[in-house]
Amino acid sequence: MQIGGSLFLLAVGAILAFAVRDSIEAVDLTMVGYILLVVGAIGLAISLIVNGQRRGRDELPPPR
Repeated sequence: MQIGGSLFLLAVGAILAFAVRDSIEAVDLTMVGYILLVVGAIGLAISLIVNGQRRGRDELPPPR
């Protein structure tokens, strides 16, 4: 999951958790929203860590 996908999950999760007041039988949309928020936040953190490590490796001078 990259940064864009994580931001999408955060946005959809926030909409479901805070804006939707509808209900579907046997599905708690608020809880689904909170789950998507957590998954999006974890994905964003992992993406930023991986991209930071990749960037740090690119800035090293070439070996002699």
